[in-house]
Amino acid sequence: MGGLNDSVIMEIVLLALSFSWEKKLFLILICSLLYLGVILGNLFILFLVIFDSHLHSPMYFLLANLSLIDVGLSSTTVPKIIKDLLHEYKVISFQGCMTQICFILIMGGVEMVLLIPMAFDRCTAIHKPLHYLKIMNPKIHISFVITGWVTGVIHAMSQFLFVIKLPFCGPNKVDTFYCDFPKIIKLACTDAAKFEFIVAANSGFMSMGTFFLLILSYSFILITVRKHSSGELSKAFVTLSAHITVVLLFFTPCMFLYVWPSPPPSIDKNLFIVDFAITPVLNPAIYTLRNKDIKVAIKRLCKKISYSRLC
Repeated sequence: MGGLNDSVIMEIVLLALSFSWEKKLFLILICSLLYLGVILGNLFILFLVIFDSHLHSPMYFLLANLSLIDVGLSSTTVPKIIKDLLHEYKVISFQGCMTQICFILIMGGVEMVLLIPMAFDRCTAIHKPLHYLKIMNPKIHISFVITGWVTGVIHAMSQFLFVIKLPFCGPNKVDTFYCDFPKIIKLACTDAAKFEFIVAANSGFMSMGTFFLLILSYSFILITVRKHSSGELSKAFVTLSAHITVVLLFFTPCMFLYVWPSPPPSIDKNLFIVDFAITPVLNPAIYTLRNKDIKVAIKRLCKKISYSRLC
C-alpha cells in the first residue's frame, strides 16, 4: 500500500486551528497584518533593487532574492491558515498537504543556502574591497542563486520521495497549523521511528551545519576587522549585525523543529509563527533600517514620486 495514490487518507484535520470565535478573530487579524507586511515589505525591497540602478550590486541582488523567497515561504502556509480560521472544519487534502510540505522544504532549503553567499559577499567586501567586483561578478552571484534552488529541490525531494511511499491509512488528525514531515510521518501505518530519524537527521544536519558555518564566517570577519581601526570595526559590526539578526531569527525555529522533532504543541505553534510570519516581515525592516544605501534609495524614490506629482 505504498505511494500517494494508494493512501487511504483523503484529508488531514488540523487541530491546532480550533479556537473560540474571539481568538479566531484575533488570529485572523494578526495573521492578515503580518502577511500584508510580508508582501508589501519584501516586494518593496524587490522593486527598489530592480528599478534603482545604484542598487545593482551582488549584495542587493542576493537581498532581492531573499525577499522573493520570504514571500514564497510565507505564502505556502499563512493564506491557508487565514482561510481555515474562517471555516468551521479545518482540513487540507492529502495531496495538498504533500504539496505544502514540498514547497516549505524547497523554500526553506533555498533560504538556508542563500544566506551563505550573503555572508561570503560581506566577507569579500570587507577583506578584499579592491577586488570585490572582480570576485563577485554577475556569473558568480547568479550561480549562487541557482545553486541555492538546486540544493533546495534536492533537499526536498530526498525526503519527499521516500515519505510519499509510506502507507497512510489513519489516523488523520495532527495538532499543528500546517503540514510538516515530522508530524505527518506519525500518521503512517507503520513503524515511523526510523523515518522520523531520517527526516530529523536530514533537515537537522542541514540547518545546524549551515547555521554554524554562518556564525563562524561572521565571527571570522569581526575578528579580522578588529585588527584594524575601531572605526572599521564599528562600521563592519553595523553592516553584519543585520545579517546575524536574520540568521538567528531564521535558524533558531528551524533547529528546534527538526533537531527536536516532537516539541510541546505550544512551542511548536509559536515557532511556526516566528518562522513563517514574523521573520519574513522583519527581514525588510532589518535591512532597511540598518542599511544606508537602502535609505538613500528610498529618498530618491520619494523625490521621483514628488517630482512626478508636480509635473
